[in-house]
Amino acid sequence: MASRTTIRRRLHHGDVGGKKHEHLTGADLNDLNEPLLGNNDEDKAKRIEVQRLEDTYYDEKTKENLHWAFLFSHVISEWAQWLARLVLGSGSFIARMLTLPSTTGSESTKKFLPPLLTPLQETRLRTLQKRLEVPFDGSCLEHQDALRILWRLAYPNRELPGLKSEAWKDMGWQGSDPSTDFRGGGFISLENLIFFAKRYPEAFENLLNKNEGDRAEWEYPFAVAGINISFMLVQMLEIQSGKPTSLSGIRFLEFLSNDELAFDELYCVAFKLMDAHWLAKRASYMEFNEVMKSTRMQLERELSLEDVSCVKDLPAYNLIRR
Repeated sequence: MASRTTIRRRLHHGDVGGKKHEHLTGADLNDLNEPLLGNNDEDKAKRIEVQRLEDTYYDEKTKENLHWAFLFSHVISEWAQWLARLVLGSGSFIARMLTLPSTTGSESTKKFLPPLLTPLQETRLRTLQKRLEVPFDGSCLEHQDALRILWRLAYPNRELPGLKSEAWKDMGWQGSDPSTDFRGGGFISLENLIFFAKRYPEAFENLLNKNEGDRAEWEYPFAVAGINISFMLVQMLEIQSGKPTSLSGIRFLEFLSNDELAFDELYCVAFKLMDAHWLAKRASYMEFNEVMKSTRMQLERELSLEDVSCVKDLPAYNLIRR
């Protein structure tokens, strides 16, 4: 049998369990074999005073314990985050296991602690972010010249058309004015196409002219597909988010530290991989978004491989080397 004081305190502090005003019912009182309070008024007053002092002491100790518990947990949390970021900065396997909670187990939804960037990574990431901030401007001479460069690379033996011409549709622009197709792609998507044509001319030509595989009657437009790939990579790698928290984005930062043109290189691989998925699915124009999703999923899987430290280490890079 618990003491009268113990029973009284448990009832008085019912708010610990979330019930701030708990009271005994008549049935509860009948279950007790001894009264909660004595019959003597003086004894009753003493007990009430003792109880008040005990309650005051209990409340003060509780506040003090909560205060120190909070401070301790805060210090532990700060220390853990500092250690995790330090390890993440090294790009080790342990670092990549320090994930934050996520709703699913797919690589695209797993979240990691933002990495501690090296000065080189900071510089190259900011340079890439600045490229992303430039929209395509059809009235800009530099952007007009870039379109002409792309045409000459794609069709070296054809006459250069005007900036508005039906001939641009042959490259896979949706209309006679290519500038209307950039939208969210920005100027970097045109730079990506030019880089692809210069760096891997044979692969570029095969994709442009659909030279490989059993093609669909209604093919994807080459140039517009290229803009979509640029946009997809920016989203997947979280380049505009400051510091990425996805495994793909963090791994890309390692690529960037090894090659300042890692984004352009990855673009070429992604374009070739997208076409391989297109052929494997025997897809047609209406299935383009589905093909893009499967392409992104494979890239995310390959970016999560342990022995990958640059674009050329990706299995999909072999597609572009052939």
